[in-house]
Amino acid sequence: MTRLSIVLLAALMVSAMYLVRVQYDSRRLFTELDRAAAEAHRLETERGRLEVEKRAAATSLRVETLAKDKLAMRTVTPAVTEYVTSANALPAMASAPQAERRSP
Repeated sequence: MTRLSIVLLAALMVSAMYLVRVQYDSRRLFTELDRAAAEAHRLETERGRLEVEKRAAATSLRVETLAKDKLAMRTVTPAVTEYVTSANALPAMASAPQAERRSP
């Protein structure tokens, strides 16, 4: 009877140790899952902020201002438009009336 009690006691101890280990792993994995969810939320918030910044940076007024200031560009007017003709013009352009062609 004492051998059976010792075997059952050993089985109980192994089972208890296994239960403690499983609970510890469960808590650790839950903590990691919670951290991953918080990180996903932070990244989604960051993505939304960057999308707003991208839309703000792509407005036509901002692009025009940067083109004028940094690239020294100017708006197109007929006074500054140059028409370039090529010696290898398409046959359709060669037969166009003279009044429609413009040269600098």
